[in-house]
Amino acid sequence: MTVLAPARPARPAARLRWLREGTLGLIWRSPQARTGLIMLLVLGAMGVFAPLLTRHDPSAGTYGTMLPPSAAHLLGTTALGQDILAQLLYGARLTLLIGLASGVIATLIGTTAGLAAAYYGGRVGEGINLFTNVILVLPGLPLLIVVSAFLSGAGTGAIILVIALTGWPWGARVLRSQALTLRDRDFIHAAVMTGESPARIIFREMLPNLAGIIAANFFSTALYAVLSEAALSFIGIGDVSKVTWGTMLYWAQAKQALLQGAWWWVAAPGLGIALLGTAFALLNFGIDEVSNPRANHARGATRILRRPGSAARTTPDDGALLAVNHLDAGYETPAGPVRAVRDVTLHVQPGEFVGLAGESGCGKSTLAFAATRLLDAPGAVFGGESRLSGVDLLGLTPEELRRVRWKEYSLVFQASMNVLNPVIKVREQVYDAMQAHGVTDPATLDARARELFRLVGIRESYLDAYPHQLSGGMKQRVVIAIALALEPKLVVMDEPTTALDVVVQRQILQEIDQVRRRLGISIIFITHDLSLLVEMSDRIAIMYAGEIVEEAPAQEIYTRPKHPYTQKLMTAFPPLSGAKERRDGIPGRPPSLAVELPGCPFFERCHLRMPGTCDTHRPARAEVRPGHTVACFLHSPLTGDADPSGRTLNGGQHVLASD
Repeated sequence: MTVLAPARPARPAARLRWLREGTLGLIWRSPQARTGLIMLLVLGAMGVFAPLLTRHDPSAGTYGTMLPPSAAHLLGTTALGQDILAQLLYGARLTLLIGLASGVIATLIGTTAGLAAAYYGGRVGEGINLFTNVILVLPGLPLLIVVSAFLSGAGTGAIILVIALTGWPWGARVLRSQALTLRDRDFIHAAVMTGESPARIIFREMLPNLAGIIAANFFSTALYAVLSEAALSFIGIGDVSKVTWGTMLYWAQAKQALLQGAWWWVAAPGLGIALLGTAFALLNFGIDEVSNPRANHARGATRILRRPGSAARTTPDDGALLAVNHLDAGYETPAGPVRAVRDVTLHVQPGEFVGLAGESGCGKSTLAFAATRLLDAPGAVFGGESRLSGVDLLGLTPEELRRVRWKEYSLVFQASMNVLNPVIKVREQVYDAMQAHGVTDPATLDARARELFRLVGIRESYLDAYPHQLSGGMKQRVVIAIALALEPKLVVMDEPTTALDVVVQRQILQEIDQVRRRLGISIIFITHDLSLLVEMSDRIAIMYAGEIVEEAPAQEIYTRPKHPYTQKLMTAFPPLSGAKERRDGIPGRPPSLAVELPGCPFFERCHLRMPGTCDTHRPARAEVRPGHTVACFLHSPLTGDADPSGRTLNGGQHVLASD
């Protein structure tokens, strides 16, 4: 009899899922933002729960005057016999209200003005910009004092309004300059051409891209409001009958607290303002860190989420330089993980040129970056291993990984022409990787840089040029030279020639092949162009929906493709000679990688599919010829049940079909 285990209660971690995911989760994962948020919540709780935290009335002068801190009065008393702790707790209410309310109003005004000026441009934009500049050049504190004195006695609301109306121009100016760069981006032009309304473009297209700057403006303005209220109260212009940290400083100054030795009267509100300012600053830094993709670069290493011991499921590496075994990788999203690489095994031999081909979104770049620990957040490795010269890259510490990168392996990124820093000379950028690995002698650096430029076919004089002085093909060669600077054993090239014309592409690829043969390095070359890989590669792996569906020597793929997907890819390129032929392409689209696929991922698009088999079982990779493997039931008939990793169950076998 089968005994069913009782259902487990929901884990506490599941209940806190909202804290780990979404915008709040990003903020919480930043140490700076988390510290600032905790400080702000503590200060807010002081004001909200003031009646529970103290039994004293902040305005009642019923105690001894100028009493030092004691058990009865933890922060002492004022010259009027008031408890300073009670004033500090109750004063947090108005101080935070003024800061946050002023920050919200000023941010709304500044955001509206800055985005409107950037989007509309012309006379409207110049008019808004002129008004902003006029307010900006007026001295802030004197203007605040004059306006506040004119509205003296109008209450807290007037103080909030005055601070907000004098604190918005700086944020509007910064937002306008940033929004102007967005205004010329292609996605904004596309939205205009499709007839979207200005309001929708501003608030749905531009605003989300400026969230980090808007948040920074809010916290800066909130801090400005707190300090402004304290300054106004200190000089007696604010409403000194209310209890705020600013009025506490006013009364301490008026009663000459420091001259009488009552330092605690000044220290308590001063420390409160300093802590509030620190909280705002930390939140500001933290939000910028999590909202800026470049700053949020996972600090150099891909997240590894595989279970302890999961790397033990290995495959013999056969002397491979790079052995990727059963790698699972993808992206963590609020809706769940997206497995962009699914149980992939790929071995690269020393000196081998391996091509990786497939449609966009099939996992080629994710595989390369996960295997080399360069998959940016929210990317992560869920399981498997990646061994370079026998060392599991996924098990290295960040410091160990830093010593391996560029020396043992390097990368040439997609659109890598944008990798070069436009304000630094090419020479310094070529030197950078070598200097990071201990090469500091100027003569050695210069000699190696010149050698690299000769190697990739660039005149040595361009070492002293800036990137904008080079053509696209030359910049691409510079990036390849940087990747080869320390003579790594492996270079991963992610579509390095996509943006170049075909003549320059061929020149660069010939240079790459010559360098590979001369230095004996291994190359993983990722591209959509299967005809290019057939010419350049020793071996080709075809990826589809995160899996390698076929792998074989390049000529074998060209002359005898086995998988229906590979066959469709090969017929997608028309011949340059011979009779005209109609090319049909591949109907449909790849499946979603956010769901588990029960059968062959190519089932819906395959013209040779077998319902009842292909849609319910996962084909294992079978070797149909020496070195030629394919994951397809046409060549690996199923006699047992297959689990999602492609292994057989129930004692079944995958029969290897002969050619």
